[in-house]
Amino acid sequence: MRQLLIKAAVPLVVGALVLAGLSGAAFANAKHQATAKPTFDLAYEGPLSGGNAQLGLNMAYAVQYAISQANSGKSAFGNLPFKLTYIAKDDQGSATLSPTDAQELVSNKSVIAVVGPAFSGATKAAEPTFSANHLATVSPSATLPALASFGWKNFFRVVADDGVQGPADANYVVNTLKLKKLYVVDDAGTYGVGLAGAFAGQAKKDGAKVTTNSFPGTTQCSDGTASPTQYPDDAATVVSANPQMVFYGGYYCDLGLLLGALHKAGYKGKVMSGDGSDSISLIAGTNPTSAASGVYATCACAVIGKSAADNTFAAGFKKIAKFAPAIYSAEAFDAANTIISEMKLLSSGKTGTMAITRAAVVAGLHKITYVGLTKTISFTSNGNIKGNAIYVNQVQHGTLVQLGLE
Repeated sequence: MRQLLIKAAVPLVVGALVLAGLSGAAFANAKHQATAKPTFDLAYEGPLSGGNAQLGLNMAYAVQYAISQANSGKSAFGNLPFKLTYIAKDDQGSATLSPTDAQELVSNKSVIAVVGPAFSGATKAAEPTFSANHLATVSPSATLPALASFGWKNFFRVVADDGVQGPADANYVVNTLKLKKLYVVDDAGTYGVGLAGAFAGQAKKDGAKVTTNSFPGTTQCSDGTASPTQYPDDAATVVSANPQMVFYGGYYCDLGLLLGALHKAGYKGKVMSGDGSDSISLIAGTNPTSAASGVYATCACAVIGKSAADNTFAAGFKKIAKFAPAIYSAEAFDAANTIISEMKLLSSGKTGTMAITRAAVVAGLHKITYVGLTKTISFTSNGNIKGNAIYVNQVQHGTLVQLGLE
């Protein structure tokens, strides 16, 4: 019996010697690995290059800021039991490029959720891939109504869709501005066609005379295929119709080209567009810039700056981005934080951080209520945001000024 005990003790002694060999840096590293927080990737997908890159950059930096705040332990979330890393995919707002980006994101098993895609066409093309892989997407800006009709349980958005915005725009033009002769244009893209159609339908119901046309987006801007030289002829067509207002469904880059052409053609009426044009880059991209003066641009997003929380966000965003937050910056911040909030809820359960899975995040977002910077965020069963506030802005003195709710 004694002999057996001695033999049994041998591996214990060897084990002790092995542990002794881990003293110092090696032991400290082993201890660190045992206590290190799990890390998840939070992604952003949207245009980071091309004609409409500024819209994407407004959002991308907001996501980065949300992640940095969460990792710092200084946000409202406190010290989280996990860490986040930021990764980005530049789909240029293109429905052609977004499916490849989506496939790369779902193939990266560290990616727990996506803020975006940003543009409606890109979202429609990419979402089947995200849905099949149970990867939550929370868009700050994709407003095509149909996106909520495909049965994608992973799809969410933090802004009202064009089915709300288009009719609200029409009501404002006809009932508030008292304009009844309208020329409605779209850029032939998924977003532009949807918004322009929703506007035209309501304007007709309101008693306006509506002429519709399509001026395809250009190769200079986003996912367009037409030539940037088309707009002088398009402007002449508009002027010959003599409308009181032109409503444009599309993005700021092409609208800037159209505004310059309308100015040179002698157009004297008003112009309105939606959130795709609600950017100071519209002014910079219009020649002459004065041709953008007075243009209305509506958005399901409020201008921030009225609270201490707004100002803290703006300062933190600017420190990272080197420019002030703009359209959809605050919404992207809220989208990222809504995801992080759900991750915190999942990690606080008895099963710990292992409860954070793609499918669990999707399921949790369907039940979440998160008080964000722009609004209290909760979703309907199809992923739409609850609430329908639409704001109208106008270019005044070289900047965009929020006039109020429509």
